[in-house]
Amino acid sequence: MLIRQIKTSCLDVEFIEWNPSGRSSIILLHGWPDSFRTWFAIAPYLVEAGYRVLAPSLRGCSGTTFLSAEQPRSGQPGALGRDLIEFALALDLDRPVIVGHDWGARAVAAAVGLEESRFRAMVMISIGYATNYPTARLSIEQAQLYWYHWFMNTPVGAVALTEHRREFARHMWLSWSPTGWFSDGEFYETSKAFDNDDWVEVVLHYYRYRWNLVVGDSRYEDDDLKLRQHPCVSIPGLILHGAEDGVNPPSSSEGKEVYFRGPYLRLVIDQVGHFPQRENPSLTAELILNFLC
Repeated sequence: MLIRQIKTSCLDVEFIEWNPSGRSSIILLHGWPDSFRTWFAIAPYLVEAGYRVLAPSLRGCSGTTFLSAEQPRSGQPGALGRDLIEFALALDLDRPVIVGHDWGARAVAAAVGLEESRFRAMVMISIGYATNYPTARLSIEQAQLYWYHWFMNTPVGAVALTEHRREFARHMWLSWSPTGWFSDGEFYETSKAFDNDDWVEVVLHYYRYRWNLVVGDSRYEDDDLKLRQHPCVSIPGLILHGAEDGVNPPSSSEGKEVYFRGPYLRLVIDQVGHFPQRENPSLTAELILNFLC
């Protein structure tokens, strides 16, 4: 396992790499609030299957930093998608498989929606395709579960996130999956990723832009316009969802097959919440590898 850095157009991206000589590549993108540690238990299975495995830190997380102080600390979909595309290009990867959880799944959907020919297959975990747009209709249940979206769009919510980032994140972990799934030590190590100076600003922008309450970085305007049309996907797509997901109920990823022209599969994992890759890594890895065979 190697920790490396590579530059894209606006970021110095930190990433972990396993098995650099693997016959093909797979990129793993973590969600929020999380870090690339979320993939530590899955990576060995992928390496055993022959993959070169790469797990970058998203913008504003851990050791990924902006190259310019003037660059907006945006969390909009176009930015996350472009970050993934540019990361693959910087490493000269030949049509990697891309796997994302939560925010990482949003990045996967955005990258494929923008330039799907660059990728071989996509996997989204705990998120359904075409669910991240300001006019999305939410059930009362989903609106209640998204309380933190609304909270972070208030001044007091911004202060809470800024001053109590670890407590804020820990509450998400406790709320989104069945009890007892993580240790204090693992949360502590993961939470170091939130100490990045840009973490709060990127997080706040992500959840404010999501509901059309702030403007985005103009360099991604055309990308976001394209993504709001929910481009159909031709490469193989897999969605994995925990049956006990406490923030995005499994029903939120139903009915997305209409966006996939190629092979598509959606699987719900019993006795698992919002973090399948952490809660049941062996089964999650098996389902991904079986799909890719």
